[in-house]
Amino acid sequence: MKKLSAEAHAYLNDASLIAERDTWLQRMSDIFEGRENEYNAKKVFTLHGVVPRPRNGSDLYTNPADWVIECLETMYAERRERPDGFTPICISYPAYGVHYVDKVLGADVRFHAGQWNTDYLKTPIGELEMPDLDKNELWQNTKRAVETFLEADVRLPLQATPVLASALNIFINLYGQEGFIAMYEDEDAVRHDLDVINGLIREMHRWYINTVPKAQLQACAPWSRCQPQGYGQLCGCTMQLLGTDLYREFFAEPDDAVLGEYENGGMIHLCGTHTQHMETFRNMKNLRALQLNDRACEHLEQYLNGIREDQVLYVTPCPGMSLDKIMEISKGKRIILAANVPSPDMPK
Repeated sequence: MKKLSAEAHAYLNDASLIAERDTWLQRMSDIFEGRENEYNAKKVFTLHGVVPRPRNGSDLYTNPADWVIECLETMYAERRERPDGFTPICISYPAYGVHYVDKVLGADVRFHAGQWNTDYLKTPIGELEMPDLDKNELWQNTKRAVETFLEADVRLPLQATPVLASALNIFINLYGQEGFIAMYEDEDAVRHDLDVINGLIREMHRWYINTVPKAQLQACAPWSRCQPQGYGQLCGCTMQLLGTDLYREFFAEPDDAVLGEYENGGMIHLCGTHTQHMETFRNMKNLRALQLNDRACEHLEQYLNGIREDQVLYVTPCPGMSLDKIMEISKGKRIILAANVPSPDMPK
């Protein structure tokens, strides 16, 4: 196994850089808690983290320990002066992308046409079984990656979970349209499999919570979804396909329970049309933030007016929602601007 160089170790434990990171996290925490501070009164908070990865390094699927060391060395090799805004350096184990949990559950996950895809399970809905994580190769590789990070004894980088997604995303990954049909025709079978999926997701979150120092733990995609300490995350992509009642009946409570594993609750990532769930979002006690990507950003004004005052929005400019329009609608309040842009002045 490779060892981290002394130079990289020193850089990744630089006390001034750690203090700077923690200052940014405190400013972010103030936004979540509705507290004023001098910086946030003048500037809109921008987030654009970096995740250095080796271009031709060890295979993260066969040698996760060396892959992690190479990531840490890359952080040192690519160090540079950061622009204005919060630019945390992060490491995450990106195996199988958004199909990570599918693979842990035993699905056939293949790389095709530039992305990962899951073959639908052939077993009937209602017969999904909890995997034995002690014997699960992917989970053991994931743990080895995290353990290598901890053994390297570096306090600056943020350590993120894989894409643990959500019960709904995984259920549809595994069953496709048959999953939607079963919600109407076989409720008991659906609930059985959702219990298995959500139980697995929560168990993996708990392992990370109990293993990674709170000051460094983040959920997936921390470069644009980094939160203050003690917050979790789930992916809500597929909920755009569900009506209000169906999501509330099957998924709202399990999703809120995942976020409830974290002491401060957490975030749901959205990337489509999800405004039909606004009332449900308001009523989820552990939901503290929504991260808007792509088409979801176009509904910024509806979210600002529809969610609770203690819920924060992460917004990324897109063709349908320019930076100027974001500023006009939000006035810079209750938002994290997830974009590699200079931090705008807070509107007068």
